[in-house]
Amino acid sequence: MSNGYYQLPTGRVASVDGDCDFPALNEALIEPDGLIAIGGDLSLIRLLAAYRQGIFPWFSEGDPIMWWSPNPRMVLFPSELKISNSLAKTLKKINDKTVQNNVFEIRFNTAFREVITACSQALRNGQPGTWITQDIIEAYSLMHDKGYAISAECWLNDKLVGGCYGVKIGKMFYGESMFHHITDASKVAFVSLVQKLKAEGVELIDCQMKTAHLSSLGAREISRDSFARQLFKLLQS
Repeated sequence: MSNGYYQLPTGRVASVDGDCDFPALNEALIEPDGLIAIGGDLSLIRLLAAYRQGIFPWFSEGDPIMWWSPNPRMVLFPSELKISNSLAKTLKKINDKTVQNNVFEIRFNTAFREVITACSQALRNGQPGTWITQDIIEAYSLMHDKGYAISAECWLNDKLVGGCYGVKIGKMFYGESMFHHITDASKVAFVSLVQKLKAEGVELIDCQMKTAHLSSLGAREISRDSFARQLFKLLQS
């Protein structure tokens, strides 16, 4: 591991410049919660290594790459997915072949770059801008080309109106971001993706940070230690 460190107001964090490995998860800072390393690149090899250890990149345009492993960790067990009555009605219409007009169509992996680009343009927490920089778009599009990053897309009248994307490794899925242009479009895409992943044997979905939206869909927080143990098991199976 590199001996280089960046000095932060709240402590020291390792540099992952060069070929060095990520630190152990217990070296992540308490404040800011989960910051574990700075630097490196967004190469396919480094991104896969990060995800396999339970670490993900998150940084703003112009900042160095920052790597995170927060505690606690927001996750969704596919068997705990919650579907509201109104959303269930929308999903039922999608599956009803007799309904032809103004019904969402779900597709997978047909417009990955369009989905991640739309996510980058969405507002987050009421603020303009995004952590999905052009470098992120290029890196994850390559991951998609290599079969690791996947998208779920919600279409209406042949127009992309919502979607989500993330990374699938073994029986783990790491959710990254979602967007919608029409009410419920992102929820429909996400729920459809969860159902697909469950059918494929995925047992845990990483949601990273707690939000009311994710909580409403059944996601909950677990400790970083618990997350790491389950991650190790699911990547080995």
